[in-house]
Amino acid sequence: MNTNKECLSAFARLARCSALAAGVFGLAGAAQAQTTYNIAGLADFTGPFADVMKDMTGCRKGVLDWWSDEVGKAQGVALRVKEYDTRYDVAQVASLWPGIKSELDPVAILGIGGSDAAALQQRLPNDKVPQVLATAGYGFAWKSDSWVFNARATYPHEAAAFYTWLQKKSGSSAPIKVGVISSEVSPAYVDIHKGIEKFAKDNPKILEVVETVYTEAQPTDLTQQVNRLIRKGANVLQVFNNTASVVATRRALQSLGKTNIPIVMSAHNGLISSGKALGGLEQMEGNYEVYGMAMPTEDPTTARAFFEKLRTKYKAQVSYTSACIMGMSQGLIVARAFEQAVKIKGIKDVKGEDVRAALLSTPMSSERSFGVLPNIQYSKDAPFPTEGMAVNIGTVEKGHYKLLEQSVPVPLLSKW
Repeated sequence: MNTNKECLSAFARLARCSALAAGVFGLAGAAQAQTTYNIAGLADFTGPFADVMKDMTGCRKGVLDWWSDEVGKAQGVALRVKEYDTRYDVAQVASLWPGIKSELDPVAILGIGGSDAAALQQRLPNDKVPQVLATAGYGFAWKSDSWVFNARATYPHEAAAFYTWLQKKSGSSAPIKVGVISSEVSPAYVDIHKGIEKFAKDNPKILEVVETVYTEAQPTDLTQQVNRLIRKGANVLQVFNNTASVVATRRALQSLGKTNIPIVMSAHNGLISSGKALGGLEQMEGNYEVYGMAMPTEDPTTARAFFEKLRTKYKAQVSYTSACIMGMSQGLIVARAFEQAVKIKGIKDVKGEDVRAALLSTPMSSERSFGVLPNIQYSKDAPFPTEGMAVNIGTVEKGHYKLLEQSVPVPLLSKW
């Protein structure tokens, strides 16, 4: 069979990937009654990430619905997710978790990152439930033998790839000068700027951090802070907090007449969600987002075709945004690991430790994630993939989203 001919279109590739997932079980298994296993969904419906939560949770549920119907049915199992509002608060996560565990006895947790990682990383080895986050990783969780996993390397890894690319693209020998907008309201925010400051210290020819300024959780006016960063020579502003922080930074640049200075952001506060909050994607012209997964381009990619299937066949009421792709990525990682655990153990009495063992032992090819993620291989050395890491870079050009660069390599980073 000629694989190249089979993959002439995104939809052909999608069909082939689905066949690979389910075909080995045969049609006879489709008549089995399905044993349902629970997944705990930790979300933020009322906190700083409420604006992107519908797409994130809707897309991860869509993935589990797809998997249960097209893969799990043949195995005789199904996955069900129940969402809980954590308000992106560490104390709230810690308070909710014992009740969630008692109610659901989940085989895995779908988290949003930051607060839930900080709250649960010490508990989960005893509870024996793996957590897969929608976000990139964190330095404070960069430990061996973890029960908390990320689909992507840390935010500083992704930012370092962007700055290395941008410095080369500039054609100058001078380092990029970045001003960082951060906040102390979350350990994740602090971790991100600590990591990029360490990269700048280790790579002074690539990057200089002119200053890191702290803001409240959801700032409305950052004109004074942005002006200070510009006066110190910043030619890029890094905002990895949330959408509100991007919006306030962009408005400050507009009021100062400095929209030529770009903002770089990540998936959870990306160009589309920030543009929507500002009144239109054209408001984010010339800015960047960077992360190691598929991007919400309108091009007919396999990832886009998979999303359209979730939206049409499985009634996912969502938009194709970076937040949606984050939800798809973590849903696929959990579903594929559970799929492998069932192959090994059978449909009865699959536990969280079986899912974690499958995560650690079974590579997931990009084909099996429909191009949402690159090839994924976990190990006990780190809670995120550490080999072959790369990022994609998106921008807004003439009012339209554009995938600017693909597979930009991630440089080596020391722990911070």
